[in-house]
Amino acid sequence: MLEGDMKKLSFHAAPKAASALAFTTGDGGEGTLADHRGKYVLLNFWATWCAPCRKEMPMLSELQAEFGGEDFEVLTLATGRNPVPAIKAFFDEIGVDNLPMHRDPKQQVAREMGVLGLPITVILDPEGREIARMQGDAEWNSDSAKAMLRALLDGETG
Repeated sequence: MLEGDMKKLSFHAAPKAASALAFTTGDGGEGTLADHRGKYVLLNFWATWCAPCRKEMPMLSELQAEFGGEDFEVLTLATGRNPVPAIKAFFDEIGVDNLPMHRDPKQQVAREMGVLGLPITVILDPEGREIARMQGDAEWNSDSAKAMLRALLDGETG
């Protein structure tokens, strides 16, 4: 089923625990991955200075526009030093208005989840467990990526 960049997506034999540590939400509050339980989450660790991250962000926005809702959400988490004005300017520049400006400034969530290098994209199941991971950027708006998401949402994987 997985073609092109999606071949880099590795589904785990068994779900793994995700971080319970807090991150900073776009409005300056605190959030956790557990806040997003009940739906599949495509969690993207990125940074404003990461060129491949910047390249894939519009594609992640497209996924959120097409699939986002009660069963699925794209959750972006800027890890490391990413000032809010820089994130906002970047999102404005590329026309993204449907993704969160969440931050992991001390890289606590990223570290606990073994994020080495950026971007890293993790898929969380509705119980909040990591079921798949991809290192590096991808064509997230590709037919293969969308087919994979449809299969997940329709319960056809695993």
